Amino acid sequence: MSEAPDRRTAIVEVAARLLREHGPAAVTTRAVAQEAGVQAPAIYRLFGDKDGLLEAVAEHVMATFVAQKAATALAADPLEDLRSGWQTQIDFGLANPAVFRLLSDPGRIVRSPAARRGREVLQARVHRVALIGRLSVSETRAVAVIQASGVGTIQLLLGTPPGERDPGLADSMFQGVLQQILTDAPAPTGDATTATLVAFRALAPRLDALSPAEQRLLGEWLDRALGT
Repeated sequence: MSEAPDRRTAIVEVAARLLREHGPAAVTTRAVAQEAGVQAPAIYRLFGDKDGLLEAVAEHVMATFVAQKAATALAADPLEDLRSGWQTQIDFGLANPAVFRLLSDPGRIVRSPAARRGREVLQARVHRVALIGRLSVSETRAVAVIQASGVGTIQLLLGTPPGERDPGLADSMFQGVLQQILTDAPAPTGDATTATLVAFRALAPRLDALSPAEQRLLGEWLDRALGT
Protein backbone atom coordinates (compact mmCIF):
# COMPACT_ATOMS: atom_id res chain seq x y z
CA MET A 1 0.00 0.00 0.00
CA SER A 2 1.38 3.41 -0.94
CA GLU A 3 2.14 6.11 1.60
CA ALA A 4 -0.41 8.90 2.00
CA PRO A 5 0.49 12.03 0.02
CA ASP A 6 0.28 14.18 3.15
CA ARG A 7 2.86 11.98 4.87
CA ARG A 8 5.24 12.40 1.94
CA THR A 9 4.70 16.15 2.01
CA ALA A 10 5.34 16.27 5.77
CA ILE A 11 8.60 14.39 5.36
CA VAL A 12 9.77 16.64 2.53
CA GLU A 13 8.90 19.80 4.46
CA VAL A 14 10.76 18.60 7.56
CA ALA A 15 13.78 17.67 5.46
CA ALA A 16 13.61 21.05 3.69
CA ARG A 17 13.71 22.87 7.03
CA LEU A 18 16.67 20.81 8.23
CA LEU A 19 18.45 21.41 4.94
CA ARG A 20 17.81 25.15 5.08
CA GLU A 21 18.82 25.54 8.71
CA HIS A 22 21.69 23.08 9.03
CA GLY A 23 22.78 21.91 5.56
CA PRO A 24 22.77 18.50 3.82
CA ALA A 25 24.61 16.75 6.67
CA ALA A 26 21.61 17.33 8.95
CA VAL A 27 19.21 15.56 6.60
CA THR A 28 19.66 12.06 8.01
CA THR A 29 17.01 9.37 7.88
CA ARG A 30 16.88 9.24 11.66
CA ALA A 31 16.56 13.01 12.12
CA VAL A 32 13.91 13.41 9.45
CA ALA A 33 11.91 10.41 10.71
CA GLN A 34 11.96 11.75 14.26
CA GLU A 35 10.96 15.29 13.25
CA ALA A 36 8.23 14.08 10.90
CA GLY A 37 6.85 11.52 13.36
CA VAL A 38 7.32 8.53 11.05
CA GLN A 39 9.34 5.35 11.08
CA ALA A 40 12.57 5.26 9.08
CA PRO A 41 11.30 2.48 6.75
CA ALA A 42 8.61 4.88 5.49
CA ILE A 43 11.34 7.20 4.20
CA TYR A 44 13.10 4.36 2.41
CA ARG A 45 9.82 3.26 0.81
CA LEU A 46 9.13 6.78 -0.45
CA PHE A 47 12.57 8.03 -1.42
CA GLY A 48 14.91 5.04 -1.61
CA ASP A 49 17.82 6.65 0.22
CA LYS A 50 19.10 9.97 1.54
CA ASP A 51 20.10 11.18 -1.91
CA GLY A 52 16.60 10.49 -3.16
CA LEU A 53 15.17 12.44 -0.25
CA LEU A 54 17.51 15.39 -0.91
CA GLU A 55 16.49 15.39 -4.55
CA ALA A 56 12.81 15.45 -3.58
CA VAL A 57 13.48 18.32 -1.19
CA ALA A 58 15.36 20.35 -3.80
CA GLU A 59 12.55 19.78 -6.29
CA HIS A 60 9.93 20.81 -3.71
CA VAL A 61 11.69 24.02 -2.73
CA MET A 62 12.45 24.95 -6.33
CA ALA A 63 8.91 24.16 -7.48
CA THR A 64 7.45 26.36 -4.75
CA PHE A 65 9.77 29.21 -5.73
CA VAL A 66 9.02 28.88 -9.44
CA ALA A 67 5.26 28.78 -8.81
CA GLN A 68 5.49 32.01 -6.81
CA LYS A 69 7.65 33.59 -9.50
CA ALA A 70 5.27 32.58 -12.28
CA ALA A 71 2.30 33.95 -10.33
CA THR A 72 3.92 37.36 -9.83
CA ALA A 73 2.24 40.06 -11.88
CA LEU A 74 4.34 41.13 -14.85
CA ALA A 75 5.70 44.65 -14.90
CA ALA A 76 4.45 46.92 -17.68
CA ASP A 77 8.04 47.34 -18.88
CA PRO A 78 9.50 44.01 -20.08
CA LEU A 79 13.01 45.16 -19.15
CA GLU A 80 11.95 45.98 -15.61
CA ASP A 81 10.28 42.58 -15.45
CA LEU A 82 13.52 40.95 -16.56
CA ARG A 83 15.49 42.87 -13.91
CA SER A 84 13.02 41.88 -11.21
CA GLY A 85 13.29 38.23 -12.21
CA TRP A 86 17.09 38.40 -12.10
CA GLN A 87 17.12 39.85 -8.59
CA THR A 88 14.56 37.33 -7.39
CA GLN A 89 16.74 34.49 -8.68
CA ILE A 90 19.85 35.91 -6.99
CA ASP A 91 17.98 36.31 -3.70
CA PHE A 92 16.68 32.74 -3.91
CA GLY A 93 20.14 31.30 -4.51
CA LEU A 94 21.66 33.20 -1.59
CA ALA A 95 18.77 32.29 0.72
CA ASN A 96 18.84 28.59 -0.27
CA PRO A 97 22.51 27.71 -0.79
CA ALA A 98 22.08 23.96 -0.22
CA VAL A 99 19.18 23.71 -2.68
CA PHE A 100 21.03 25.90 -5.19
CA ARG A 101 24.10 23.65 -5.03
CA LEU A 102 21.97 20.53 -5.42
CA LEU A 103 20.21 21.94 -8.47
CA SER A 104 23.47 23.25 -9.93
CA ASP A 105 24.47 19.62 -10.49
CA PRO A 106 24.01 19.17 -14.28
CA GLY A 107 22.71 15.64 -13.76
CA ARG A 108 19.94 16.87 -11.48
CA ILE A 109 18.93 20.02 -13.30
CA VAL A 110 18.48 18.21 -16.62
CA ARG A 111 15.78 15.96 -15.18
CA SER A 112 14.22 18.53 -12.84
CA PRO A 113 10.64 19.54 -13.80
CA ALA A 114 10.91 22.60 -11.52
CA ALA A 115 14.13 23.76 -13.17
CA ARG A 116 12.52 23.26 -16.58
CA ARG A 117 9.50 25.31 -15.49
CA GLY A 118 11.83 28.02 -14.18
CA ARG A 119 13.51 28.17 -17.57
CA GLU A 120 10.11 28.53 -19.23
CA VAL A 121 9.32 31.52 -16.99
CA LEU A 122 12.60 33.13 -18.03
CA GLN A 123 11.94 32.34 -21.70
CA ALA A 124 8.56 34.07 -21.46
CA ARG A 125 10.16 37.19 -20.01
CA VAL A 126 12.86 37.25 -22.67
CA HIS A 127 10.16 36.78 -25.30
CA ARG A 128 8.45 39.97 -24.11
CA VAL A 129 11.72 41.85 -24.62
CA ALA A 130 12.01 40.40 -28.13
CA LEU A 131 8.50 41.57 -28.99
CA ILE A 132 9.41 45.22 -28.35
CA GLY A 133 12.44 44.94 -30.65
CA ARG A 134 15.12 45.29 -27.99
CA LEU A 135 17.05 42.01 -28.33
CA SER A 136 20.30 42.11 -30.29
CA VAL A 137 20.68 38.31 -30.10
CA SER A 138 18.30 35.39 -30.46
CA GLU A 139 15.95 34.56 -27.60
CA THR A 140 17.82 31.29 -27.07
CA ARG A 141 21.15 33.08 -26.72
CA ALA A 142 19.65 35.69 -24.38
CA VAL A 143 18.23 33.01 -22.07
CA ALA A 144 21.56 31.19 -22.01
CA VAL A 145 23.51 34.37 -21.21
CA ILE A 146 21.14 35.27 -18.38
CA GLN A 147 21.20 31.79 -16.88
CA ALA A 148 24.97 31.39 -17.10
CA SER A 149 25.59 34.83 -15.60
CA GLY A 150 23.06 34.28 -12.82
CA VAL A 151 24.49 30.92 -11.79
CA GLY A 152 28.03 32.29 -11.85
CA THR A 153 27.05 35.32 -9.77
CA ILE A 154 25.34 33.20 -7.13
CA GLN A 155 28.24 30.76 -6.96
CA LEU A 156 30.76 33.56 -6.49
CA LEU A 157 28.69 35.24 -3.78
CA LEU A 158 28.10 31.96 -1.94
CA GLY A 159 31.84 31.30 -2.04
CA THR A 160 32.54 34.66 -0.39
CA PRO A 161 32.06 35.24 3.36
CA PRO A 162 28.83 37.24 3.87
CA GLY A 163 30.67 40.20 5.36
CA GLU A 164 33.00 40.40 2.37
CA ARG A 165 30.42 40.17 -0.43
CA ASP A 166 30.18 43.03 -2.91
CA PRO A 167 26.58 44.30 -2.53
CA GLY A 168 26.65 45.78 -6.01
CA LEU A 169 27.98 42.71 -7.84
CA ALA A 170 24.63 41.25 -8.89
CA ASP A 171 23.45 44.57 -10.32
CA SER A 172 26.76 45.10 -12.11
CA MET A 173 26.54 41.63 -13.64
CA PHE A 174 23.00 42.30 -14.81
CA GLN A 175 24.13 45.49 -16.52
CA GLY A 176 26.79 43.44 -18.29
CA VAL A 177 24.13 40.95 -19.37
CA LEU A 178 22.01 43.74 -20.83
CA GLN A 179 24.98 45.02 -22.81
CA GLN A 180 25.36 41.55 -24.30
CA ILE A 181 21.73 40.99 -25.28
CA LEU A 182 20.11 44.40 -25.89
CA THR A 183 20.22 46.92 -28.66
CA ASP A 184 19.67 50.62 -28.09
CA ALA A 185 16.21 51.93 -28.88
CA PRO A 186 15.82 53.25 -31.45
CA ALA A 187 18.81 51.98 -33.42
CA PRO A 188 18.88 53.17 -37.06
CA THR A 189 21.61 50.83 -38.25
CA GLY A 190 23.70 47.87 -37.17
CA ASP A 191 21.88 46.03 -34.39
CA ALA A 192 18.55 47.30 -35.70
CA THR A 193 18.60 44.56 -38.35
CA THR A 194 19.16 41.83 -35.77
CA ALA A 195 16.62 43.32 -33.38
CA THR A 196 14.04 43.40 -36.16
CA LEU A 197 14.74 39.79 -37.08
CA VAL A 198 14.47 38.72 -33.44
CA ALA A 199 11.19 40.61 -33.03
CA PHE A 200 9.84 39.08 -36.24
CA ARG A 201 10.92 35.63 -35.02
CA ALA A 202 9.01 36.21 -31.79
CA LEU A 203 5.90 37.16 -33.78
CA ALA A 204 6.12 34.34 -36.34
CA PRO A 205 4.05 31.79 -34.34
CA ARG A 206 1.24 34.37 -34.12
CA LEU A 207 0.84 34.81 -37.88
CA ASP A 208 -2.49 33.03 -38.22
CA ALA A 209 -2.59 33.70 -41.97
CA LEU A 210 0.15 31.07 -42.31
CA SER A 211 -0.36 27.37 -41.80
CA PRO A 212 1.51 25.66 -38.94
CA ALA A 213 3.96 24.21 -41.47
CA GLU A 214 4.54 27.65 -43.00
CA GLN A 215 5.05 29.15 -39.54
CA ARG A 216 7.67 26.49 -38.78
CA LEU A 217 9.41 27.09 -42.10
CA LEU A 218 9.46 30.85 -41.52
CA GLY A 219 10.87 30.24 -38.05
CA GLU A 220 13.62 28.05 -39.52
CA TRP A 221 14.56 30.75 -42.04
CA LEU A 222 14.69 33.43 -39.36
CA ASP A 223 16.74 31.19 -37.07
CA ARG A 224 19.18 30.65 -39.92
CA ALA A 225 19.39 34.39 -40.54
CA LEU A 226 20.11 34.90 -36.84
CA GLY A 227 22.74 32.16 -36.84
CA THR A 228 20.88 29.99 -34.32
